[in-house]
Amino acid sequence: MLGEIGGFAGAFDLSKIKNMDEPVLLSGTDGCGTKVKLAFLMDKHDTIGIDAVAMCVNDIACSGGEPLFFLDYIACGKNYPEKIAAIVSGVAEGCRESGAALVGGETAEHPGLMPEDEYDLAGFAVGVVDKKELITGADIKAGDKLIGIASSGVHSNGFSLVRKVFEMTKESLDTYYDELGKTLGEALIEPTRIYVKALKSIKDNGVRVKGCSHITGGGFYENIPRMLPDDVKAVIDKNSYEVPAIFKLLASKGNIEEKMMYNTYNMGIGMVVAVSPSDVEKTLSAIEAAGDKAYVIGEVKSGEKGVELC
Repeated sequence: MLGEIGGFAGAFDLSKIKNMDEPVLLSGTDGCGTKVKLAFLMDKHDTIGIDAVAMCVNDIACSGGEPLFFLDYIACGKNYPEKIAAIVSGVAEGCRESGAALVGGETAEHPGLMPEDEYDLAGFAVGVVDKKELITGADIKAGDKLIGIASSGVHSNGFSLVRKVFEMTKESLDTYYDELGKTLGEALIEPTRIYVKALKSIKDNGVRVKGCSHITGGGFYENIPRMLPDDVKAVIDKNSYEVPAIFKLLASKGNIEEKMMYNTYNMGIGMVVAVSPSDVEKTLSAIEAAGDKAYVIGEVKSGEKGVELC
């Protein structure tokens, strides 16, 4: 990062790209959806910024890149300095976790447009990758293995449905569930896992990731096909890992059918990578070395592009 606080534009030194043959800039923008409603109700604002960063930088990592810098945008009914400081502390933590520079941001007060105690948070990230290392999915073929990297919980998608299943009151959110090992609110507000280090660890260990899918809104059914060529499908073994308790609780309390759960939530898998069978063990070791859990959750087979769960 260049320059001092107070400038009109964030400045970033691009000398890092000199070592790349064909540097390609990658960008991503996203928000936290209605998860911010949970932060209001719990009056806990120091992790929602991690979610905003994660949603942007994970998409960049999905293409094989590393994030360079991040900017945030906070719109609020009234600027309460302590609350804004807590939000930005989460943004800063997300940037530290992903190795991105926080080069700027904007806090906009919208009196009369938004309630005084509410806000919305979004972000924008820019990353870079050498063109030869872009992850496109074009080389995925039948026989390749699918490795799932564990999520930290619900992440930042599907909260509109969460709010229909559970009463969004202090009493409900403070309810302790034995199967969760924590209160409902603590389980739901757990910030989105950042996968930048895991993907970098895989690359640094000499594995070429053929395809990568960030499991966000749309769950397995809408996100995994985005990395597949037209002539193959992903076959996922539902029993290859233990689905976290928060998703089982959601399904049972809301009487939600299995297909909708896998079409809405990450179900415990935040990122899916496709690799050659010979690279499976090396990939698992690299992910675990980065501090994440990983499982072989399926394989690629010939057929119409899509996802089968079995």
